[in-house]
Amino acid sequence: MKAMRMATVTSLSAIVLALLATPAMAQDAEASSKSWFEAYVTAGGAIGFVILFMSFISLALIIEHIVNIKRDKIVPPQLVDEIEGMFENSEYQEALELCEAEPNALTNILAAGLPKINAGFETMKASMEEAGEEEAIKLQQKISYLSLIGNIAPMMGLFGTVSGMIEAFQTISAKGASVTPADLADGISKALVTTFLGLFVAIPTMIAYFFFRNKVVRISLEIGAIADELVERFRGQK
Repeated sequence: MKAMRMATVTSLSAIVLALLATPAMAQDAEASSKSWFEAYVTAGGAIGFVILFMSFISLALIIEHIVNIKRDKIVPPQLVDEIEGMFENSEYQEALELCEAEPNALTNILAAGLPKINAGFETMKASMEEAGEEEAIKLQQKISYLSLIGNIAPMMGLFGTVSGMIEAFQTISAKGASVTPADLADGISKALVTTFLGLFVAIPTMIAYFFFRNKVVRISLEIGAIADELVERFRGQK
């Protein structure tokens, strides 16, 4: 509750001070128009540049995931056909060697189960299920950095907001009754710009994270189904 009250007070203070600063900001705009970069990045100070840097990392991760998080990319169809052909010819040792030479989600699962063929199907299946869980976790970890950025960006924006408000109130404290809206403009601008940048980065990043999370879950299920189908021929073994 205390945190909510503090946030409310801070928000109201920002609105009031923003209204006070509007005339001065309007006059400044008439005297010298600011570029988009100055208005939305430079005004945020060092915190704004940190958030901007996070946006570049987020964009790079999204592009990388678009390119690489695909079932055919993670598990090449030709590799599945090759392993299936080896199973049909009872070339289990060769299949194991291929899995070890071509590590990916599917081959790692099969490599965990193939050495247990003689121990029975249930033992083999248990080893594969454990390996499958590990591979699913690896894929989840791969996209978790988007979630990290999506959660940190608005917190950095809030940090900038608090920092800007502190600057504004320090100006009021220093100048007392002689303070003018123009004196408060820099602190308020920093507060609002960093909030804007934090949300600007966080919203698309979190949308991308949930998109890739659902995709990873679907791919993990498909890989598990392929592995089960490949080893179904061993079900009769005890």
